[in-house]
Amino acid sequence: MLLSVVTAYVLLAESAVAMAAGSSWHASWWLWHALMAAGFGYVAYSAWVQFRNEGAAAGLFASVGTDDTVRELRASYGKALEGLVGALQGSERGALTEDQMAATTERVARRFELTDGQAAVLGRAAGALAAERDQIRKLGALVAVGQDARVVVADFELLRSAVQRVACVFDRYTVRIGLIEENRLVFPPVLAAGPGSGEPLPAHMFRGAQAALAQRAPHTDQALHLPFLVKGHPAGVLVADRGGPVPERDAALLASLAAQIAIALENARLYRTLDVLFRQYMSPDVATALVADPSQAALGGAVLEVTSLFADLRGFSTFSEFSSPGEIVEMLNRYFDVATHAVLGENGTVVQFVGDALMALFNAPARQPDHALRAARAALTMQQGVDRIAARRPEWPRFRVGINTGEALVGNIGGEALRNFNAMGDAVNVAARLESRAEPGQVVIGASTRDRIGDCALVTPLGELIVKGRVQPVSAYVLHGFSGGDHVN
Repeated sequence: MLLSVVTAYVLLAESAVAMAAGSSWHASWWLWHALMAAGFGYVAYSAWVQFRNEGAAAGLFASVGTDDTVRELRASYGKALEGLVGALQGSERGALTEDQMAATTERVARRFELTDGQAAVLGRAAGALAAERDQIRKLGALVAVGQDARVVVADFELLRSAVQRVACVFDRYTVRIGLIEENRLVFPPVLAAGPGSGEPLPAHMFRGAQAALAQRAPHTDQALHLPFLVKGHPAGVLVADRGGPVPERDAALLASLAAQIAIALENARLYRTLDVLFRQYMSPDVATALVADPSQAALGGAVLEVTSLFADLRGFSTFSEFSSPGEIVEMLNRYFDVATHAVLGENGTVVQFVGDALMALFNAPARQPDHALRAARAALTMQQGVDRIAARRPEWPRFRVGINTGEALVGNIGGEALRNFNAMGDAVNVAARLESRAEPGQVVIGASTRDRIGDCALVTPLGELIVKGRVQPVSAYVLHGFSGGDHVN
């Protein structure tokens, strides 16, 4: 048909040339009509031939638009195959009877004019496609269970999510998880999903779960019981029941899911343990930043404006000379406990403890527009807490605190084997020098810190101080509090 249309256009073009260039008007007129008749006759003949081949008038000229025809055919085939796959899945779930499934296959075979053998092959192919899709969904649930083991996640939250994911893809199963609590096997209602999950656990299933745990191996007794171990010890059991025998492929996938649940549960508990230990050895802000983005542990840093706080104990060496190691540790632990609570209470970052000294940063790694005020409040709170302790232990030394604000290089400093989050720069050094010029119980701040706090700071000027290691003098103030007293925690 496409060839006939092209030929007709050629004949029409020839007729137009004959009319324009013909020497005899009458001859050209008859030649033009003859060529026109030949062109339309050829198109009509081709249409008649295609009608005989197709057996219908619809789509006689569809071959003119080949790309559109191919797209329509592909869409038609795809729609028919999707319908067949959907019918197979419905048949597996029990939503379609065998007669309905056979009728669907017959419609598809009739649509494509397939023989009985071709229809059987198509049915097997569609069944394989449906099984593959179902397998992918179930494997996806297995992967998702592993991904659920995040840093801070409760066991119940993890297991509830696992049960829901398993029940979603194994939709004909009732899925339950039992846990060992205080040497007893319990099945919490929240760890059950699927048809019949609201009903009590049958006695034979409970006995099967106990047997599976005792043998540390799968057990089948009208239901599949899969124990899972954490650190080699039984932690619970996954029970899957479909009211009949479990297919071998499903049993293998469920066993893998039970193993994945055990791994996820062990990982979640390990992450929580590490999280607690991690945060006991560094500022929570630093720990959170590293957990969220481990790349922040790389060596190097950035220049930021920060407020640095240094505190140490005046008279610590003399106290240590006349005190036992136990008394020294007791004093340091009590003082540092007060100091860290004061710093963390203002969302500061405790960078390090060195002997009897403490260093803290504000505005790093978390940004704080009022970082100078936060550091000042933390220092006053720290001194108030130490005052309460020293009132009962007057022989104990006292903290002196220095604070300064300015730009510093903030980041991870050290080597590949060991590194530390720290800040370096003149502003940090000045804070350390101001601390050495403070008296026990005092908080000395630099001029830049005082400027950022504003007029609410109650201070006594110390004038221009010459500090060790610096040529230029430093303006300093003794901080007593804040106007109105509202800014001290």
